[in-house]
Amino acid sequence: MLEAEVAIIGAGAAGLSLAHRLSRPLSGGRPLSAILLDAPPGPLRPPERTWCFWEAGRGRYDAALTASWRRLRVHPPTGEPIEDDIAPLSYKMIRSEDFEALVGRDLERSGRVERLEATVDHVEALPQGAEIHAHAADGRERSVRARWVFDSRPPGSLPAARTTLLQHFRGWFLRTDRPAFDPSRAELMDFRTPQPAKGLSFAYVLPTGTRQALVEYTEFSPAVLSKDAYDTALSHYTDSVLGLKDYEVVGTETGVIPMTDAPFARQTAPSVFRIGAAGGATRPSTGYTFAGLQRQTAGVAAALRRGRRPVPPQAHSARSRAMDAVLLHALDSGLVDGAAFFSGLFARVPMARLLRFLDGTTRLPEDLGIGLHTPVLPMLRAAAEVPLLPRRPFTGS
Repeated sequence: MLEAEVAIIGAGAAGLSLAHRLSRPLSGGRPLSAILLDAPPGPLRPPERTWCFWEAGRGRYDAALTASWRRLRVHPPTGEPIEDDIAPLSYKMIRSEDFEALVGRDLERSGRVERLEATVDHVEALPQGAEIHAHAADGRERSVRARWVFDSRPPGSLPAARTTLLQHFRGWFLRTDRPAFDPSRAELMDFRTPQPAKGLSFAYVLPTGTRQALVEYTEFSPAVLSKDAYDTALSHYTDSVLGLKDYEVVGTETGVIPMTDAPFARQTAPSVFRIGAAGGATRPSTGYTFAGLQRQTAGVAAALRRGRRPVPPQAHSARSRAMDAVLLHALDSGLVDGAAFFSGLFARVPMARLLRFLDGTTRLPEDLGIGLHTPVLPMLRAAAEVPLLPRRPFTGS
């Protein structure tokens, strides 16, 4: 039986971020004993992935960045692209393997977080804490008892919601024979892609050099596609829209992110909490998660150091979640054309301000001003309809 004040289940972005914060006590804060449980290599470990986010100045994980950009571009379905400098923000890209390596090195140096490779079977609530029942790769039973448990594993099913779309994507890491990319700017959203019957689609291009880039096809829609359908869309975009020739696909990534107005439970027992996407860190209207889980884990770490009850804070404000519910319904119902909606916003609102809005850090007057640049009547109709919608379990794929 292992014992600690804090146990963290899952070594993805959320679990590693919380462990990293607990390994570095603030001035005046007391160190906490912590155990990080990670599943053995196999299907329970998340695949390699790429996270993107924006922030001002230097960040906590800049040493692990693959690339960053100050200039972003958005392509409407037709017409000229929209380009802007997002200073003082930078748009940052980090690969999961680089993030894991950086955090792993810091955890090893600090010696404050013990790591355990085991598959969690269930978590048992106790009068003053919880006990995690797990088994190692060789079948041996392992148990961890902790005062506080933070679980970052994906939930078995999504909570009931009024609207749920899926952000699903497939990306190609490309290498070209000749210089083909401008590493000083990124294509944030390119709507020159065939649009689905419901929702929207776009591509983006994140260059990491003049001959290397991640090119990704993304849809916001009710159901995922087949691998062949994604590859067909990527081939069309890469060959016909970008006009690339003589390139090699050196890697791929795929993913599915729920975009839902469902409320996520951040507490499942008196001493057991959910963090990360499982605890509502994903912004429903965009699918971005990394920045939200950083706010969430920072709040947890601060509460633990101060001896307070460490309920994970909401990663996104009530106002942001209410606006997201309206937008999701407008997209799902067809009240707005998704490609035209986002293209119009980027055309009319400075990108840095719009990114702050999408991250939930703008004030109410700024939110109202941005709202006036949307299709006002359809959005007002969506806002009136949302409270009347029933919450239903998600049955999509």
